[in-house]
Amino acid sequence: MNFTDLNLIEPIIKAVQKIGYETPTPIQEKAIPTILKGQDFLGCAQTGTGKTAAFAIPILQNLMSRYSPNNKKIKALILTPTRELAIQIEENFKDYGSDLPLKSLVIFGGVKQGAQEASLRKGVDVLIATPGRLLDFINQRIISLKDLEIFVLDEADRMLDMGFVHDVKKVIKLIPQKRQTLFFSATMPKEISALANSILHNPVKVEVTPVSSTADTIQQSVFLVEKNDKLDLLIHILKDQKIDQLLVFSRTKHGADKIARSLHKAKISAEAIHGNKSQNQRQNALSNFKSKKTRVLVATDIAARGIDIDELKYVLNFELSDVSETYVHRIGRTGRAGNEGTSFSFVDGLDLVNLRNTEKLIGKKIPVEKDHPYHTDNLVEQKRDSNNKPVAARSSRPSNTQEKQKAAKKNYYKKSSRQGNR
Repeated sequence: MNFTDLNLIEPIIKAVQKIGYETPTPIQEKAIPTILKGQDFLGCAQTGTGKTAAFAIPILQNLMSRYSPNNKKIKALILTPTRELAIQIEENFKDYGSDLPLKSLVIFGGVKQGAQEASLRKGVDVLIATPGRLLDFINQRIISLKDLEIFVLDEADRMLDMGFVHDVKKVIKLIPQKRQTLFFSATMPKEISALANSILHNPVKVEVTPVSSTADTIQQSVFLVEKNDKLDLLIHILKDQKIDQLLVFSRTKHGADKIARSLHKAKISAEAIHGNKSQNQRQNALSNFKSKKTRVLVATDIAARGIDIDELKYVLNFELSDVSETYVHRIGRTGRAGNEGTSFSFVDGLDLVNLRNTEKLIGKKIPVEKDHPYHTDNLVEQKRDSNNKPVAARSSRPSNTQEKQKAAKKNYYKKSSRQGNR
């Protein structure tokens, strides 16, 4: 099937062809006809499956079918968890609707509201928003959603992870009950499934790629390495000049900054991207990485959700996440749209449990790469406490309390024995 077989209008066909799309992905092939009919849709699809086009293209066509230049009300709302992802979605809407009179706008927090407010007052057909800024504008009566026709909840599972579910429920109470609702999530935990059931009406449900699977086009490998050797190993890997772009995942914001600083000291261009960075810093870092001005981008999981680079070839897990599904999302940044990709994962004693859980989830062993100077076969499994700090291995030596109890017991029997011999 080609995009020309999906009954799309000519301006959208031209825009899609200009971008280079020919064959729709499975989620696009199933979602576009359904959404064009005005039906609710539930899509369970992981990162890199083309789900933004799956909802953006039919939304644009449906809005054009009833377009009026005098109607400047918000007709479609896409709610998404991060600023980076919101910006990416708006870029897609502009690309697919480049020959259409429809106006789209992205709003998010972390920046002054003046420019966003001015654009809103001029009239917007499609609004892409993060929950906090949207509710802020609604409370200021800058935004009204009473004329909304289409509501999209994107990355619903990430909304849950980031604590936005209550904000999402507030937004849902403010939009018309009579609407078309499109719901997308990479995973479907109980809370997300319950939310979907509460807002969808007789939806068409499609699951295209289970979250437990990784693309066959991605070559995966594990490096067994002591924690203190990880930075040196990363620098060693980057001696390979064919790795011209590397996305590195860090567990923490502090860790991301530390990795970037260490790479700078080694004369390797690198930037960190995470929630403590300003919006301008994050966008500049992302632009520099896309243009290859920066060779390495170090990101936390939340910040990385909006990173969408079709030809990214290399991804590295500096640490494995405690959530096994995160591994699939991370390496899904490469090997997109059928392209080949490579993922590296550094595993120390703290990561051994996560490695076993990850391999259990994806249903296969990840090959161990031993051909490097920092390989070790002597890792000792460690655990983390509730604050995510290493827990010291339990010593086989008795504690002071145990020793005192034994000594007291020994003295008791000695005393009893002496008394019995009197």
